[in-house]
Amino acid sequence: MLQLMDWSVVAMGGLLILVALGGRWWERVKARKGAGPVRGTRFFWAWFPLLLGLGMIGGNLPRLLHASHAVVMTLDTLNLVLAVTTVVLVLRVARHFLQGRGRPGFTSDDANPGRP
Repeated sequence: MLQLMDWSVVAMGGLLILVALGGRWWERVKARKGAGPVRGTRFFWAWFPLLLGLGMIGGNLPRLLHASHAVVMTLDTLNLVLAVTTVVLVLRVARHFLQGRGRPGFTSDDANPGRP
């Protein structure tokens, strides 16, 4: 039963990769029609599913295929690099979103309290 659940995680990872590829295809179709992609949201529907799907597949597939210890350790290391990359990209998108929208309750006068 647990092996079936692990294979379902791998299948969901594959589905997320297909969603990411579909998002990229959709972006190209919209670009041909003249609509430019929204830069801030592109990460969430094009890159984030791809990175998440690769992480899900890389975490379970080697163990399910009874790969050697060296292969499992290599993929675990690559999964860690992928996770750090994803966190950095999420932080960049969050910073871009917060700078564009402005933070509530924070004005330029609060940044320089001693200036007239």
